[in-house]
Amino acid sequence: MSTITMTEHEREQFLADVHVGVIAAEQVDRPPLTVPIWYDYSPGGDVVVWTNRGTVKERLIRANGRFSLCAQQEAPPYRYVSVSGAATFEDAVNPDDVLPLVRRYLPETEAQAFISESFDDKAVLIRMRPERWYTVDYGKLES
Repeated sequence: MSTITMTEHEREQFLADVHVGVIAAEQVDRPPLTVPIWYDYSPGGDVVVWTNRGTVKERLIRANGRFSLCAQQEAPPYRYVSVSGAATFEDAVNPDDVLPLVRRYLPETEAQAFISESFDDKAVLIRMRPERWYTVDYGKLES
């Protein structure tokens, strides 16, 4: 194992920490779509993202059946975890289903207000159980 590769425990903990993820979805005859996104993750579980039916990312992920997500630390020591895997969709979603994800990024009162403003009947949760992991922790070079 490379000296800068994270252990299984380290990578799962890093992914579970709060980061704005960057999701990547394949496109035909074009580079992948890559956009920032909030996500939820608990060690050993699924990566969960919330979007709306009909968005470019939702259509691409549904068509391809998979996506990748990268989370990074943008200050030294630099670290990242990138995961990819098959996607599953939850099309019958209510505001309580997205609340845990939003609470990761916003305080409770702001989370409720955000959901009130942003949630509609097009909401969909996309889940991915990580099958492939790529990691780097440059902080390990310092030890």
